[in-house]
Amino acid sequence: MDLSWILNHLGEDREQYFGAVAPPIVQSSIFAFPTVAKMREGFRDELAAHVYTRGNNPTVEILRRKVAALEGAEDCLMFGSGAGAISAAVIASVRGGDHAICVARPYSWTRAVLRDLLGRFGVTTSFIDGTEIANFERVLTEKTRLIVLESPNSMTFEQQDIAAVATLAKARGIRTLCDNSYATPLNQSPLALGIDLVAHSATKYLNGHSDVVAGALCGSHALIRDIFRGPFMTLGAILAPHDAWLMIRGLRTLQLRMQRIAATTADVLAFLETHPRVRRVYSPRATGNPQLGLTARQLHGASGLLTIELDAADVAGVERFCDSLKRFLMTVSWGGYESLLFPVAAVHPADSPLTSPGALPLSLVRLSIGLEEPEVLIRDLDEALARV
Repeated sequence: MDLSWILNHLGEDREQYFGAVAPPIVQSSIFAFPTVAKMREGFRDELAAHVYTRGNNPTVEILRRKVAALEGAEDCLMFGSGAGAISAAVIASVRGGDHAICVARPYSWTRAVLRDLLGRFGVTTSFIDGTEIANFERVLTEKTRLIVLESPNSMTFEQQDIAAVATLAKARGIRTLCDNSYATPLNQSPLALGIDLVAHSATKYLNGHSDVVAGALCGSHALIRDIFRGPFMTLGAILAPHDAWLMIRGLRTLQLRMQRIAATTADVLAFLETHPRVRRVYSPRATGNPQLGLTARQLHGASGLLTIELDAADVAGVERFCDSLKRFLMTVSWGGYESLLFPVAAVHPADSPLTSPGALPLSLVRLSIGLEEPEVLIRDLDEALARV
């Protein structure tokens, strides 16, 4: 299937809803059956049937089919958040006494479910530098059941050799999960590289309009069905039909948004890499990135996320820069149509030192490039950098 067909037509059986070009929002919690036999049939396969919206809803099902096709997956589940998708995948993959491996700087709630939640039930996790395959081999045990990747991560953008990790895991019967939120399915294909499950914070680029919180989990029919029958139905972290409809609308422009964002980000990156008040730029495509070779092999295109390390004397200098920006909204999250910034210093007291052992420098500021004109963003950054 070509990309335009997936985004604009796949799953939209328009003859079923009066030929409407936009799909309907099936805002119903329950679905009726004409006979007991038909109801019994629905209970036998709630993933495919429409019984209760906690299991399967027609509007959400359209979105599931599109996201699965984008990832080259057999099936997909949609969740109420990216954290819900990752948590369901992790919970379905381990039991008490099992061991997991995770990259060292994952999304904070990925760390929380592995370390804090499952740690209470006897699951142990090794958090490692995933940039070298040897680091995975070093911590493997007979109890390792899951490897969690985030390539690139969403702050300092370390990548893992996805194909190498998948090969290592398959040889030992270990399940693999990769967070593909940064790249989107357009720019990276973990399933094609051998990964078992791919997760997205669909709040980000897949939706793209900062008006929906959502998660996606893609994989084989067998794995998705197992997760559906387990943590998905048990925990109930579902996506509402209206949010699914908004996401279907957002997906229409995914390709165009990512093309524009990538082009603008290239201009912004080139500007920042030569600015005297920027000590370092973190990005898979930064000229100083030691993983440029891996970027070329794994990433089909660029994203709009990058982090700068300011040449600031103290946290006050970082705050002056952030507070001076006019075209970047200061928020959590990323991946919308608008340009955003997130300062690491915001989660620490104002009198904190810029650096401390084992922690990210407080001079780091993450930027999410949106759809504004590049010259407007560059001028805004230049003016703010003068205040560092």
